[in-house]
Amino acid sequence: MNPSLKSILLLGIMMLGAAVGPLLFPAAMAGHGSLADMATRFLLPSAAVLGVATALAFWWRFSFARLVTLGGVAGVLATLPLEVVRLLGFHLEYMPGNLPRLMGVLLLDRFALGPSLASDVAGWAYHFWNGACFAILYVLIFGTARRWLAILYGIALGIGFMVSPVVTSLGIGKFGLEYSVGFPITVTLAHVAYGVALGVLNGRIAGQQSSPLWQSFRGLFAARGPAN
Repeated sequence: MNPSLKSILLLGIMMLGAAVGPLLFPAAMAGHGSLADMATRFLLPSAAVLGVATALAFWWRFSFARLVTLGGVAGVLATLPLEVVRLLGFHLEYMPGNLPRLMGVLLLDRFALGPSLASDVAGWAYHFWNGACFAILYVLIFGTARRWLAILYGIALGIGFMVSPVVTSLGIGKFGLEYSVGFPITVTLAHVAYGVALGVLNGRIAGQQSSPLWQSFRGLFAARGPAN
């Protein structure tokens, strides 16, 4: 198999594995099933798929294997400043609830019982996993060369969140404006903080690397081009 085609297929599998986790919470809030059930059916298998695909990328010596690993680490670390802003907004009553705690309650199917230490740990772990997954998707699609693009990516994630079923299911309308003007401000600033941190951290720990997806497609098109 053409190496570029092999890398494209592997990148597609990795991006699919990274995309599943962040989609489950909105899907659960939209009424498509319980988060606890979807975690068993989709979250854990997708994490396993991502792990196996990354191991294969190392085995086949693809350069993006290291990038996806470091990108995931950067995503976890970039979630910390996001949480600082979000928690500040929560304590200022700009946010209607503690989302990682809600995630944990839904993950362990404790909605009727309320949060526990185990559900809080599960919720925060899932929240940071999503931060890592969004970062993995970013580095595989865009690379790490343009820090400003990470800020736009963070803003796009924030907008996506504010129009998602997560917000509308809380009964506060699109962008949370029915709850507080501070809601969209807090969410936007939190995701800007994520984007800034992601761009800086990627540059520091992974270096300046171009998009693996684009490089693979370019290699594939070059291989199929007319012979000189």
